[in-house]
Amino acid sequence: MSSKKTYNVLDHVLVPKHERIPAEEAPKILRELGLDPAQLPLIRASDPAARAVGARPGDLVKITRESETAGKIVVYRLVVVG
Repeated sequence: MSSKKTYNVLDHVLVPKHERIPAEEAPKILRELGLDPAQLPLIRASDPAARAVGARPGDLVKITRESETAGKIVVYRLVVVG
């Protein structure tokens, strides 16, 4: 029996909400934004938050941040190998 504790990084107050976008929705989102996947910021598949949502290379991850000054900010990142 292992006594190793696990921690979900997404439960931390400083980590914004991460969501993996289903493959069938990604083209629609990119079309609405007028972007090519290569124009998106990158996130490595080994990033703890990307791993927590089950993101794989080629997926899109939606990150929603709350800010006192800017309000709600939504950004998309392309998952890459790493």
